[in-house]
Amino acid sequence: MIVDGRVVVGDIALGYGSAGTPGAPPIVLLHALGEERATWSDVVDVLANTYRTYAVDLRGHGSSDHPGAYSLELMRDDVIGFLDALDLPSVDFVGHSLGAYVAYLVAMAVPSRVAAMVLEDPPAPLPADPPRDASAEPDGPVDFDWAVVAALAQQRNQPDPLWWDQLDRITARTLVIAGGPDSHLPQDQLLELAHRIPNAEHVTIAAGHCVHENRLAEFLAAAMPVLSR
Repeated sequence: MIVDGRVVVGDIALGYGSAGTPGAPPIVLLHALGEERATWSDVVDVLANTYRTYAVDLRGHGSSDHPGAYSLELMRDDVIGFLDALDLPSVDFVGHSLGAYVAYLVAMAVPSRVAAMVLEDPPAPLPADPPRDASAEPDGPVDFDWAVVAALAQQRNQPDPLWWDQLDRITARTLVIAGGPDSHLPQDQLLELAHRIPNAEHVTIAAGHCVHENRLAEFLAAAMPVLSR
């Protein structure tokens, strides 16, 4: 059973759902842009048999606060604050797209806090070529703060160069799962990302950008050996 929670981190509150046996090895799951923690429900159903799972809504998403201030650095620091608030000294991460980006930024900033990572079709911290404009806000309501889109589009176009240079600071066992030719991300960059992270492996599951939604069994078969301790 998933139990909803909410924790104050700095000047915002983050919503999350936890499942599994308290005291079991902890795993934090981070969703993609515009999504929320519910996207992990099928994955949590499996992982909670062995692990204590924490699916977190990133700022501006789901039940977390929508403060209007957004950046990858803020999301990284939110997640580190989440680990502190729940007294989680070392965790595994499963991140999809934006969530994977945030996960490896955490693993660079505090390497000792991250034991293993599964990065699902993650954007590499390289300048977008050509640069991408932020999508126009839709006419109807959306389930997250649209200001996130414009703020993160700028950083995707011109990320901090240190993020690419310092990927070798990551000590976590890492699996990069690429979505293959139907993904909108440059797949050669995902392979290069894996090469730059020590102790990282790369696998392609040709399911497009949303691998865990489109090929759940294959996603879990690839992820579980990396996560198991």
